[in-house]
Amino acid sequence: MKNIFLVTLVLFLFTACSYKDPNIKSVQTVDLDRYIGSWYEIARYEHKFEKDCKNVTATYSIKENDKIEVINRCTKMTNGEKTEAIGEAYSIDNTNAKLKVSFFWPFYGDYWIIMLDKNYSYAVISEPSKKYLWILSREKKLDEKIKEKILKRLESLDYDLSKLIWTVQE
Repeated sequence: MKNIFLVTLVLFLFTACSYKDPNIKSVQTVDLDRYIGSWYEIARYEHKFEKDCKNVTATYSIKENDKIEVINRCTKMTNGEKTEAIGEAYSIDNTNAKLKVSFFWPFYGDYWIIMLDKNYSYAVISEPSKKYLWILSREKKLDEKIKEKILKRLESLDYDLSKLIWTVQE
């Protein structure tokens, strides 16, 4: 009986932790040459590694090994301390719309570009479980019409908009 309980518990935890929403799709293709550069975080789902952050930016560049260097920066709201996290990403296929990102090797997480402006002026990043969500822009502020368009699309995908933290950009 004890073994059945353990197997059931392990199976439950495995399926609960590996839930993937089939409605979450990446964009069809991403031109990495246009995507690289600096982005401002407009909003995010809260998570431990960005707690208490303002002035959040993400900068992407192509490395010599064809992987992508990721540099995330923020200023802590409580004490003004500037923090930086450097990671590495790689595309899992030739669309460049689904990446694997690591800030703590050997652990990689999904980074799916689920919305991308045709001019690469904004992007929305998530992953199949919908645990993480970021709205990024090339500018510190996002036009209200674009913001509403993004929020409508996210709502149609059943994202919980009440969980969004709107990033202070000074």
